[in-house]
Amino acid sequence: MAPSGHGGKNLAEAIRVAYREGQTDYSMAPLVLEDETGTPVGTVKSGDAVVFCCRRGEREVELTDAFTASDFPHFPREKLGDLDFVILTMYHEKYKNMPIAFAPHSIQRPLAQCISEAGLKQLHLAESEKYAHVTYFFNGGHNQAFPGEDDVCVPSPKGVPFDTVPQLSLPSVAEKVKGGIAKEYDFIVVNFANGDVIGHTANFQAKVECAACVDKYLGEVVRFAKEKDYVVLITADHGNLEVAYTKEGKPHVAHTANLVPFFIIDPQAGAAIHPNPGSLQDVAPTVLQVLNLQQPAVMGGTSLVSDYNFGANRKALLVILDGWGIGEENDSNPIFKADTPFWDALCSTYPMAPLQASGSAVGLQEGKAGNSEAGHMNIGAGRVVMQDDVRLDAAMKDGSFQKNPVLRNTIQRAAQRGAALHLLTLLSKKSSHGSVDYPLALLQMAKEEGLSKVYLHVILDGRSTEPGSAPALLEELDARLAEIGIGTIVDCVGRGIALDRDGNYQKIQQAYECMALGKGKRYR
Repeated sequence: MAPSGHGGKNLAEAIRVAYREGQTDYSMAPLVLEDETGTPVGTVKSGDAVVFCCRRGEREVELTDAFTASDFPHFPREKLGDLDFVILTMYHEKYKNMPIAFAPHSIQRPLAQCISEAGLKQLHLAESEKYAHVTYFFNGGHNQAFPGEDDVCVPSPKGVPFDTVPQLSLPSVAEKVKGGIAKEYDFIVVNFANGDVIGHTANFQAKVECAACVDKYLGEVVRFAKEKDYVVLITADHGNLEVAYTKEGKPHVAHTANLVPFFIIDPQAGAAIHPNPGSLQDVAPTVLQVLNLQQPAVMGGTSLVSDYNFGANRKALLVILDGWGIGEENDSNPIFKADTPFWDALCSTYPMAPLQASGSAVGLQEGKAGNSEAGHMNIGAGRVVMQDDVRLDAAMKDGSFQKNPVLRNTIQRAAQRGAALHLLTLLSKKSSHGSVDYPLALLQMAKEEGLSKVYLHVILDGRSTEPGSAPALLEELDARLAEIGIGTIVDCVGRGIALDRDGNYQKIQQAYECMALGKGKRYR
């Protein structure tokens, strides 16, 4: 028996049954459509094409790895061969060689390239949790280091909860920074990962210890840099650590839209320098001024100390405190609560300029909290770089989504070899992770290419959607599929299972086996 319509009504009824059994959208166990012979419909097979219609990243990585990684130790899985697996955006550097529909723009003449062209030596340094941010993202989407650039990665702790090691690998990072200073690199950029990594945990005491640790090693690095006559610039990519609790008193574990600090210290200055307020795009022009290099016309930012003369032959150290925003001075701010003598002295001795690090100031949607990718890309590019959510929304509006060559070529290849197209989509009209508008556009493209076998694998939301709204959303989606004329909704699983981000691979196994093997509670 074929599903009524395009499968949405069938799944909606199966979900209503699951509700009565106590299940929720967010944690919905896999439900799988079967035909009259009891065979699951529309499973992902070798030779098929898949488009993962989510755009953000930290919640999409584990399921992407399950489908694409050659070496995958987390659960038994026979890798599907000759699978065209397309991601909408590059939400992790390890996917840089995969087909990416909206790959990051390769920024022309970012800070690192300008320094390289001047024949100067530079060091980019971070622990592994943030290594891509001081290399790929800081360098404007360039995969390879520029001539004269050395990149150093310090391994982050593995196999332990991060809140049990709030210092992470910062002692080693700090030692390597001092080593780079001793080697007289002309420019050094370093990321202190702690504020963001520990800020994402719910452990208040770990956050306080994290802030104290950052203070200790920031002091060590800055004092050594000043001794070696380096101009020191200190800022952050976005806020996080400075807010520990929500208004309701629950642990706050997300990024914030708060301003971030900017300090600049010149050991040769007779008095403290007063930087101007600005945004992250202004950091690169400031570094260029320190190094006495001309700012390229493509940089939209301006130096934060344009009226100051650093003199000739200066060297610069840029410290990026990841997730270290400007917060309220109260008991819910771990930075304020921590023992931070160096930070306190810094704030009392040197004027601080607040920088915008969220929303449209860094190429995100208005009012949206900043993130590490946007932060480092804007810092390194010296201009506002449009981020993925804005780019995709614009592409949907101007029609370029439907003309995207990666998506179009994938659909064409599937049609030519008689393969199926699978769309992994979040059942939401507006989420930071995606929208049903993306698969609907892909269905129209598939119809134009004469592709008839198109299957939708639905991830129920329950966060950006009202709990219990999935059946109505599915029936609405079913009607849209009927208008287009192709596409069958064949299974679903909750977001809390399919989009895990905490290494709970037993959840990812459920989602993968639902989509690839048809494992789950059956319905017709």
